[in-house]
Amino acid sequence: MARELEIVREVDLDAPPHDVWDAVTTATAAWFWPLAFEPRVGGAVTGGGTVLAWDPPHQVTGRHEGPDSWFNEVSETITPLDGDRSRLRWEHTGVLAEDAERQRESAEEHTDLYLHTLGEYLAHFRGRPVAYSSVDAPAVSNNPGALEWLLRRLGVSGLGVGDATVTTLVTRVERVEVDYARPNFVGLRTDHSLVRLFGRNAYGSPVGVSVHDFAEGADADATTSRWTEWLAAVYA
Repeated sequence: MARELEIVREVDLDAPPHDVWDAVTTATAAWFWPLAFEPRVGGAVTGGGTVLAWDPPHQVTGRHEGPDSWFNEVSETITPLDGDRSRLRWEHTGVLAEDAERQRESAEEHTDLYLHTLGEYLAHFRGRPVAYSSVDAPAVSNNPGALEWLLRRLGVSGLGVGDATVTTLVTRVERVEVDYARPNFVGLRTDHSLVRLFGRNAYGSPVGVSVHDFAEGADADATTSRWTEWLAAVYA
């Protein structure tokens, strides 16, 4: 039986409202995934959605609908705080179909990582062009221990938030700092990128990796290819 989803989060961000607005409307690839909004109520949203609210730099709402009363809606409201800071209120509503409790837990964990990544983008890479890549590990990674295996191969196993090391991150030796660490989700920050590791094996799917690369001349296709090959070898 279908069940409703409701996730509400509020995060304080060290950026003024217009910068947060830009991040959630035109720079989503820097912390979430690429989305495009037609800047008007009734406009189009990537993936066949519709803009329900467009009030710069205060509120944007997008909604996707499907058969059998399915929908997915996200509303983001920005409130100014003292000292060029802002508060973002994130409201995500929708419909869950099968295995609702596991879907809800997964959605909540993903939301927390995405909003943390938004803060990291604004703090370290604000306004810089980004090349976004998203890769799923082979199907065999849908097994217990698959995320920990990946962390060991990356040389960051056992590190906590704020810990850093110099390691080979796929093809390049660089300084890597852990900026987020939960049992199923880990965030890594380098001098030029944010790398997100998704332990979706906890929810019946393969492990996933997203790379937000802010380096000059970054090539999303090349990054995707390198990570795809490397993950295939890791889980061979």
